[in-house]
Amino acid sequence: MRKIERIGFVGCGIMGAPIARHLLEAGFAVTVCTRTPEKARPLLDAGARWASTPAAACEGAQAVFTMVGMPEDVEEVYLGRDGLLAAAEPGTFLVDLTTSRPELARELSEAASAMDVTAFDCPVTGGQEGAEAGTLTLIAGATEAQAAPLLGALEAFSSRIFWFGRPGAGQAAKLCNQVSLAGAMVGACEAVAFARAQGLPVGEVCEMVGSGMGATRALGAFAAKMEEGDWKPGFKVCHMAKDLGLAVEAADDEGLALPGAETVGTLYRTLAAVGGADLGTQALEVLYEEEADAAAAGLDWSHAALDDEGDGDGCCGGHHHGDGCCGGHHHGHDGCGCSGEGHGH
Repeated sequence: MRKIERIGFVGCGIMGAPIARHLLEAGFAVTVCTRTPEKARPLLDAGARWASTPAAACEGAQAVFTMVGMPEDVEEVYLGRDGLLAAAEPGTFLVDLTTSRPELARELSEAASAMDVTAFDCPVTGGQEGAEAGTLTLIAGATEAQAAPLLGALEAFSSRIFWFGRPGAGQAAKLCNQVSLAGAMVGACEAVAFARAQGLPVGEVCEMVGSGMGATRALGAFAAKMEEGDWKPGFKVCHMAKDLGLAVEAADDEGLALPGAETVGTLYRTLAAVGGADLGTQALEVLYEEEADAAAAGLDWSHAALDDEGDGDGCCGGHHHGDGCCGGHHHGHDGCGCSGEGHGH
């Protein structure tokens, strides 16, 4: 089994940069590629090499990791004129850490296999905090045996790896995580909003809920931030909106309805459309507050197209009885309002 020493890394944003740093610290020779060279400066100062295109990052690399934004970005990085598949030598490993479409992962694996290249999906969970600490959970669409030469690299930025054995299965499993997280997030936000509306001490209520069956990791992680109005991202609103859209799309392909995920996805798209795309996912709670609170968080409802018909296609199915999005403003949005990942490519 050959030893992996030279790694290309495409995408140096809030997730990609710390992952690449862990690879450098583990002793790998890393070449980085990102659209904005300034984002890679700390990595270059730490010893990484610079590549202006994904193909250039692939030159001489035994493995290339990608952490970009949307499925369209993944397609560009892998299949574009200066993409990875055009440059990868036989025997190269290509590992996509982006959360993307299961079907796309299967297509890329098949295309790579025809060139004697191993490509598999390996999305991550753990957010920016996990990326910086090197404790991400990896969700691989491969077997451990297939990825054996990469274990040293994968373990450099993770605390646990789940092996789902086949292309696209990692993406599908990650979307299961996002569906579950979405339910937990909306539950946490509504609990906080309801506590506020009842004049209860939010911290004490959340401590009480956290001691019983209503406890979730989302509530434990974000209740204090919601109470303090801390909307800084560990995972961005636009990313959650994208992930839930992918989950609903994949479920629809199988004839399965996910009404909970679809509803929360609509809330996140609404939040993104009014200026919250780059806020943390806990900012969903702002939609339940008065417009003045939303404005203080940087949201601007003038960016939303009002739908006064109340036909049920907007944020909360057409209710018009309050001052916040989920108490009344019926803004029907089909677009995310997100301009991309922030992972740098």
